[in-house]
Amino acid sequence: MTLSEHEVLQTLMQARVRVSAAAWLIVRDTHAAEDIFQNVAVKALTRDLVFDGRSALLSWAFITARREGIDWLRRHRRETSCLDAEIMELLEHEWQSEAVQPEGSRMDALRECLESLPEESRRLLRLRYFDGHNCEEVARSMGIGLNAIYKRVSRLHESLRLCIEGKRGQTGTDLEAEAR
Repeated sequence: MTLSEHEVLQTLMQARVRVSAAAWLIVRDTHAAEDIFQNVAVKALTRDLVFDGRSALLSWAFITARREGIDWLRRHRRETSCLDAEIMELLEHEWQSEAVQPEGSRMDALRECLESLPEESRRLLRLRYFDGHNCEEVARSMGIGLNAIYKRVSRLHESLRLCIEGKRGQTGTDLEAEAR
């Protein structure tokens, strides 16, 4: 079932503290974290985004808050002291599993799939998504062409999707039906 605009706003407001906290972990600035939450809410309501359920919306909101935080850091070029990567990952997992229980099995499957990837693939994903580098920076860091990075990221996304579905014993159609 697709969430209505009212349901999107209601869900985001209920998760406001957690989404703001996710942003704060990146930026370490209360006002910036609040601004980031507001940007996430505005994007959710003003863009042509469709959320098939609460879990999809919350997952999108946490990812978007994290990316907005990284962008904020780049714009402000501040030195920050961040929590250890492992702690941030545990907090993020806890927030997501607390919000919607079915997400837990998907996150567990994702962790298993990530662990099964070759080290170079994990490094690429870590640089791109955790460290927040754009593809051009990742290409330079890894000594690989930009187009090759785009292709690898695309292949990794597809590989992870198939791996997660395999671990959960479901097809994409089954996952869509579950989200409804």
